[in-house]
Amino acid sequence: MSKERGKRHILLGVTGSIAAYKACDIASALVKMSYNITVAMTAEACKLITPLTFQAISRNPVITDMFAASEDAIPHISLADSIDLMVIAPASANIIGKIASGICDDILTCTAVSTRAKILLAPAMNSNMYTNAVVSENIAKLKRVGYNFVGPVKGRLACGYDGVGHIAPVEDIIKEIRRLIR
Repeated sequence: MSKERGKRHILLGVTGSIAAYKACDIASALVKMSYNITVAMTAEACKLITPLTFQAISRNPVITDMFAASEDAIPHISLADSIDLMVIAPASANIIGKIASGICDDILTCTAVSTRAKILLAPAMNSNMYTNAVVSENIAKLKRVGYNFVGPVKGRLACGYDGVGHIAPVEDIIKEIRRLIR
């Protein structure tokens, strides 16, 4: 998980939200801006989009299994130490809840809890989920301890609802990434 010389290293975490396809646009934009991108995906994300897609875009191996053979003895710690920024887009209610509760059961949650880098979450979920009191409390808790958020926005959701829960526009996510990495 070493840094490429002179390039800022961003970890892009992708979770099991239908908005996972938007993460391809985010990864592509970041590569074009000369960031070194590592993509880590939850098992649920891999059911929606393949790791090979992100490998082709980022030109780096994609991390899908915390316990896969690796040159790093403790991959999530090496990753946590090597990044300048962690972005989780889309950030599902599940990942937000696990991080807010300190649950570390996959590469994303373990890295999020281990890193000293700034973390940006771009929520994407059904509007009823987003406005649920527990999810709202988890987001507020993460904001209180220094996590950064962009979106979600109102729009047509995959479930057919029209409401808040649509992932923020890629341009807004990129703008926030650039602000945070300065």
